[in-house]
Amino acid sequence: MASADKVPMLAEGHRKLSEQLKVLKAERPSIVDAIEEARAHGDLSENAEYHAAKERQGQIEASIADIEDQLSRALVIDPSTLSGDKVVFGATVTLVDEDDKKVKYQLVGQVEADARDGKISFNSPLGRALIGREVGDEVEVSTPSGDRYYEIEQVDFI
Repeated sequence: MASADKVPMLAEGHRKLSEQLKVLKAERPSIVDAIEEARAHGDLSENAEYHAAKERQGQIEASIADIEDQLSRALVIDPSTLSGDKVVFGATVTLVDEDDKKVKYQLVGQVEADARDGKISFNSPLGRALIGREVGDEVEVSTPSGDRYYEIEQVDFI
């Protein structure tokens, strides 16, 4: 999965990933202890505790490697330093749907996306449709529940 591509993210997303990495690294010693304790119980072929601990160790190591890779390729972007009329990574976009209902989303990296919190990935269908557009543009997005239409009402960099 390692790639030379930069991973755009906001400073908040970088901080959260760094904290998650610290937590995972802090869990390493307890997993090693659990493996040693399970190993002391004898026959490893039928030792469920040993196999569970080894599986958890594998999951932690894979997560650590993935997060370290993302952090090493991170391109931290501060939206407050951006300006303009076009929708770009980090922009907060106010949209009006076909029912005149307003929604507001910030375009963020994949690791920090949370639609309930108003943060969508720039790689999501809506994110891709918005990138490069400006106020007044209409966008069409295909969703599982059918096509949705939005008009860009406002672009902010906060």
